[in-house]
Amino acid sequence: MSSAWSTPFLTVAETHSGVLVLSADRAHKMKKPVRTAFLDFSTPARRRAALDRELELNRRLAPDVYLGVVTVEDPLGGAAEPVLVMRRMPDELRLSTMVTQGRAVDAHLVALAHLVADFHGTARRGPEVDAEGGADALRERWGDNVDQAREMGVLDAGVLDEVAELVAQFLDGRGPLLALRVAQGCIVDGHADLIAEDVFCLPDGPRVLDCLDFDDRLRFVDRLDDAAFLAMDLEHLGRPGLAADFLHDYALASGETVAAPDSLVHHYTAYRAFVRAKVEGLQHTQGRAGAAEQAAGYADLALRHLRAATVRLVLVGGLPGTGKSTVAAALAAELGAVVLASDVLRVELRAAGEIAGEGGTVDGGAYSAGAKERVLAALLDRARSELGLGRSVVLDASWTSAADRTRVVSLALQGSSDVTELRCVVPAEVAAQRIHQRPRGPSEATPEIAAAMARSADPWPEAVALDTTAPLPATVREALRAVLGPAR
Repeated sequence: MSSAWSTPFLTVAETHSGVLVLSADRAHKMKKPVRTAFLDFSTPARRRAALDRELELNRRLAPDVYLGVVTVEDPLGGAAEPVLVMRRMPDELRLSTMVTQGRAVDAHLVALAHLVADFHGTARRGPEVDAEGGADALRERWGDNVDQAREMGVLDAGVLDEVAELVAQFLDGRGPLLALRVAQGCIVDGHADLIAEDVFCLPDGPRVLDCLDFDDRLRFVDRLDDAAFLAMDLEHLGRPGLAADFLHDYALASGETVAAPDSLVHHYTAYRAFVRAKVEGLQHTQGRAGAAEQAAGYADLALRHLRAATVRLVLVGGLPGTGKSTVAAALAAELGAVVLASDVLRVELRAAGEIAGEGGTVDGGAYSAGAKERVLAALLDRARSELGLGRSVVLDASWTSAADRTRVVSLALQGSSDVTELRCVVPAEVAAQRIHQRPRGPSEATPEIAAAMARSADPWPEAVALDTTAPLPATVREALRAVLGPAR
């Protein structure tokens, strides 16, 4: 909780741990002689060390704003006090102010994306920093925040339970993704508190102030985590379009256009929203009006992004001619998922010499039991890899075998991914007509093969049936409701 008072010449603002004195062109920061669970400013030497560290860290992004630390003598004979001297930034150019006033900030955000990307490009890296980018470290951070939020009793218990469940599901299955991020040098000594209130849009470029300085470990983050903080804050300010544009510009500037799946961006955005929810909860316990509502809003934002971060495995099956490949491709486009098709994979394996034989029969040649097992194994291997890297997968195959479907469901569970089963259906005569009319492609099925497959197909009661005689957009909407829930 902060307080402020003004005279014609200066403004003074206080927090629980510091004092900020604003004059016409300078800002002077002092630490209060306090000790808490996460900081100790109890002696002048400790306060000096903290201000020196704040100066050093924040000069990385705003060297001309953080001018130095001076010592102010007490004329009454008391102990001298260290003071951080800063160039005062104009309040009217604060990014949060400009956004809430509806002023144009697009060009400023592009410049900010490049500034942050350049900062991350030269930021400190190393084993100590990398250690904070793995699943165990992230699980610990989430756990600490959720536990602290529970103790406050401000947020709904059901919301906290779902947050904890979705976090565990994501982290349990994304070990390969997080290990890859570490190997690619994506974990940096970052800013870790990048909010719009601390960004100033000056004519000669943005200035970013007030990084997290009280705990180095909390500042060792994935560079996407750092960028996602500002995106989260822009979304919280009611400008999700600006948030998406900033992340896009940051990805281009930093080279993230291929490496990072959307699920990871959503996960980090959720983490930053939940941290803010916890902070607002703490301020509610300290008596700040409206903090409980703010905490609930941030928690809701975190939950929405955690749901969006869910990695999914979707089986789209059906007999030949039922439109399963068309539905699979359209559904994958909506979900941002990877399509893996058995027919396409069979062509690849045949070209590589891993399977042999002609098509045109149900259980012979390239469709013998051994060949089908090789195709299925390759399909599952590729799906396992994609899921581990945080990418949702749509599996396009007939899925007439219950045993094969069981293997897919087991794969999804092992990879901590949601699984949905969809079966495309049409009358047999419609399927036969489609088979005759479709252009030549990877599928070698004939109406006779389709009829034979129908006779031997296992029941599939777990699947949601999709009538593909309906227009494709309607079918895809029905598929999305099955995958994402009725709210879709």
